[in-house]
Amino acid sequence: MATTTYTVKGMTCGHCVSAVRKEIGAIEGVTAVDVDLASGAVRVDSTDPVAEADIVAAVDEAGYEVAR
Repeated sequence: MATTTYTVKGMTCGHCVSAVRKEIGAIEGVTAVDVDLASGAVRVDSTDPVAEADIVAAVDEAGYEVAR
């Protein structure tokens, strides 16, 4: 089991949270996605470590940006 936390910029509402959760949740091996709208923190639980590039691509697909 692996857990990683990212900060996502640009989320402003529940729809934003749902979009990010859906895109990251579709990545193979991801078992849970917890998004905190107020802080932008996104915790990703997975069976094995997920490449950061995959997370960045999923967040980009949802229309947001991972803070670097």
